[in-house]
Parts: sequence; structure tokens; C-alpha cells
Amino acid sequence: MKAVNAGVLFLIELGALAGAAYWGFTQEIGPTWLLGLAAPAVLVALWALFGSPRAKYRTSGAGRVGFEVFWFGAGALALFAAGAQVWAVAFAVVCVVSKALAVAWSQ
Repeated sequence: MKAVNAGVLFLIELGALAGAAYWGFTQEIGPTWLLGLAAPAVLVALWALFGSPRAKYRTSGAGRVGFEVFWFGAGALALFAAGAQVWAVAFAVVCVVSKALAVAWSQ
């Protein structure tokens, strides 16, 4: 089960990026391709700075929890704002369950 959850953790990271990209590509303002590429690029930059195992400013404890709530919440909110409310709720539920299991299993 731990191996499955590790895979799910990776997939929800990709899901947050996909949600941000989907939001960008569905906007009616400006060049949508630019928003579609910039939104996930911002999340990638934040992950590289604060979330990855080799992050320059690695977070821990409450800071880590706050960062992950913001990061994965951004993916869910992006889906919601793009009109995919059911997918946004489903994504948020999977994130909460997977992250809770990761904490319980020290992943």
C-alpha cells in the first residue's frame, strides 16, 4: 500500500500542474497559450525552491504543511476556476487522503 501511495503522491503533483495548465489554456484573456504555460511554470518554480528534496529553501513542519496546502490547493482551485468543479473536488479529496496516508506512514 505504501508503494501505491508513493505513486499517487507523484501523480497528484502532476495533477496540480495539469490543473494550472488547464486553467491557463481555458482563459479568454490575452494569449491563452502564455497563461497555459506560465501557470504550471510558476508552480514548478515554487516546487523547486521550497518543495523538492533538493530545494534551496527546504520547508519542514508547519511551513511544509502550509506550502503543500497552498501548492496542491492551487491545482484544485485552478480546476474549479476553469469550470471543472467535479474534477476539482475529486482532486482535492485524493490529495487530502493521499497526504494523510503519507503522514501516517512517514512517507
